[in-house]
Amino acid sequence: MYAKHAVILFFILFLSQYLNAQGELNLWYKKPATTWTEALPLGNGRLGAMIFGGVEEELIQLNEETLWSGGPVKENVNPGAYENLQLARKALFEEEDYTKANAYAKKMQGYYSESYLPLGDLKIKQDFGDGQPSSYKRSLDIKRALATTSFKINGITYTREIFVSAPDQVIAIKLTASKPKALNLVLQTSSPLPFKNLHLTSDMIAMRGKAPAHVEPNYVQADNPIIFEDSTGCDGIRYDLRLKVHKSDGTVFADQDGLHIQNASETIVYLTAGTSFNGYDKCPESEGKDEQALVEGYLAKAEKQNWKTLLKRHITDYQQFFNRVDFTLDEAENIKKDYQNKSTLERLIAYAKGNIDLGLETLYYQYGRYLLISSSRPGGTPANLQGIWNKEVRPPWSSNFTTNINAQMNYWPAEMTNLSEMHLPFLDFIEDLSVAGEVTAKQFYHAKGWAVHHNSDIWALTNPVGNLGDGDPMWANWPMGSPWLSQHLWWHYQYTQDRGFLKNTAYPIMKGAAAFCLDWLVENDQGQLVTAPSGSPENAFIDEYDKRGTISIASTMDMSIIWDLFTNTIEASEALNIDADFRENLEKQLTKLFPLQIGKKGDIQEWYKDWEAEDPHHRHVSQLFGLFPGRQISPISTPKLAEAARKTLELRGDGGTGWSLAWKINFWARLQDGDHAYKMLRNLLHLTGQKGTDYADGGGTYANLFDAHPPFQIDGNFGGVSGMTQLLLQSYGGEIQLLPALPMAWPSGQIKGLKARGNFEVNVNWEAGKLTGASLKSVMGGAVKLRTGQPIKILGIATKSIKAEIGFTTDFSTEAGKKYQIRPEN
Repeated sequence: MYAKHAVILFFILFLSQYLNAQGELNLWYKKPATTWTEALPLGNGRLGAMIFGGVEEELIQLNEETLWSGGPVKENVNPGAYENLQLARKALFEEEDYTKANAYAKKMQGYYSESYLPLGDLKIKQDFGDGQPSSYKRSLDIKRALATTSFKINGITYTREIFVSAPDQVIAIKLTASKPKALNLVLQTSSPLPFKNLHLTSDMIAMRGKAPAHVEPNYVQADNPIIFEDSTGCDGIRYDLRLKVHKSDGTVFADQDGLHIQNASETIVYLTAGTSFNGYDKCPESEGKDEQALVEGYLAKAEKQNWKTLLKRHITDYQQFFNRVDFTLDEAENIKKDYQNKSTLERLIAYAKGNIDLGLETLYYQYGRYLLISSSRPGGTPANLQGIWNKEVRPPWSSNFTTNINAQMNYWPAEMTNLSEMHLPFLDFIEDLSVAGEVTAKQFYHAKGWAVHHNSDIWALTNPVGNLGDGDPMWANWPMGSPWLSQHLWWHYQYTQDRGFLKNTAYPIMKGAAAFCLDWLVENDQGQLVTAPSGSPENAFIDEYDKRGTISIASTMDMSIIWDLFTNTIEASEALNIDADFRENLEKQLTKLFPLQIGKKGDIQEWYKDWEAEDPHHRHVSQLFGLFPGRQISPISTPKLAEAARKTLELRGDGGTGWSLAWKINFWARLQDGDHAYKMLRNLLHLTGQKGTDYADGGGTYANLFDAHPPFQIDGNFGGVSGMTQLLLQSYGGEIQLLPALPMAWPSGQIKGLKARGNFEVNVNWEAGKLTGASLKSVMGGAVKLRTGQPIKILGIATKSIKAEIGFTTDFSTEAGKKYQIRPEN
């Protein structure tokens, strides 16, 4: 008996510790959401759901990743673009007339991108009779990707559990009551798009409709912004949603008002959806998939699983990715107790007042990884400006793929936080863009290779946007998408060492981007290669004649991106031992690129000349691309440029919109200033959204931990995770640096499962601001150089730490599959 009780006691203690640990990875609230940025997001990469947690009426706002307006991109949209390119260059080089160059750039534009659309709403209207709710709680367990709402009415506990399954492609909803036959509800579907509701059987309803043929961006004033019929004969994407009662012990029937459940104790509902989208180059109407057959297949598969099995399959699938990284910051017990019973909103409010809450910071970190797993899965589309969550038919900035930083920022943390698979949709999309972009490069610029501009969409739009002259060239005409996107192909190879991917996918696309840049570059009168016309997203300058301009020559960002592409492509060619002639040409042209300039204020110049910025505190800090995500500037290899970068950030200031604050965390981490990076993290985690979505409210974080641009943009969440990771681990220049920018606010902690370039998995422990231990698993084998703040020893290997200008370096060789233990020398 004693042994039996001991086992039970041990299990209870173990379970208690487990649940307490899980509690630290919960978002939870004491009231239902009243706004979208209080609702809780669920997703499986394809289906998205925002859970509001209402009592009498639950609202679940729904998305499907391929439901966009529009159809395949039209060709030859601006036959005069190349002629105006020549005129713009003449205005720049011969006349130095930036206003005239801007006017010609306007004449080089194509059409706007299409918009990502909402699928619709599921409402659960529940009848409780008389009585007021108590003990209310809604939560999101990001360890299991499970949302729960519970409350009591008249002594009865009602619970709703919801998850979105990737293995079985359904949104699963379980409703229970603690008293038999106490569930009485109706489930209804609707959409802001044209739709028709059908009751197919006694336990299943459908919602069907079609997306618009075109939606103007929300910032465009138009008399008819939403167009449903396309005069060319290719109308919008069709969609089909199905809602089925999988199991209920009550009475179930369907009618024109929805699905009814009466006198039940438990009800399980499966929801799924599909569209006719069949690729970026196929008309979704005439060449589309059979969306009805898709959803019938999803439901048939899910129907074979009961709730318990479906949930287990979901958690197993999700945790194979999420559990790879564990991040803990040691915190005093009294501080933990202080926030243990506080809701996430209460913790955010206290944090904004200056309270210490390291648990909130690690929750935010893991929440970012949760969002990436939930919005980007292999075989699907990439995460857009809002991941996969959107409620607007004309969402902010079309909720598209904005390629002058935002789309890229979404994937900054993918490789370093051990989520390489989540990177794949973006890499697949880049491959589509490389094909579509060949047409743009040829038709707009008479150039080889492929070109991408400021915006794209599910149709792989690559032309400069602006509706043939309505857009401002300071953003609409930015042509550096293909070289920046190519960086992600190289990153994926660096982290995975997948030579097949490098040879068959990455290198050919990188080479094509380099070919475009070689044709796009022109020589100035000093024989330097420059870009023209050129802008610095999305800022303006004041020239030496006190005139405002946006288009000039060789912005620092342009030249830094091209330097990065040429350098990466050269290294890729060397790794594959191919294309020696092309590599030699790139090496030659690399030396001719217009170099980085340090201005009169000691900062990195943003422009060709040392002009003043119209907005010196602009949210884009484009001139520092070479610091991050590039690698041209480093405190280790280029200390003077690094110091100029620091000065640039000081002049730019610590303000900014949400994603801009996230970018600055990465900048300061790369400069190895952990304390300033931490200051930016606190700014990013500052609760906002209380004054609406105006810029004046400032960037920060909404109540549901979504990034506030404002409005919501998910890139700030992902950029924040990238920056936090780089405080603890960096891998540039052929070396791995442990704790390169540890802030004083994180004196003790551990992180497990990070990835470093070369396909190394790294764990790091520290106490009192010092490294206490680490391990490095070599997946592929190879030489390693570690840079640390103190001398170290590798257990079982004779090594010596060499004093360097910054810290100590230790070199050793590794075997594939072997794990190496690292300890301080003293």
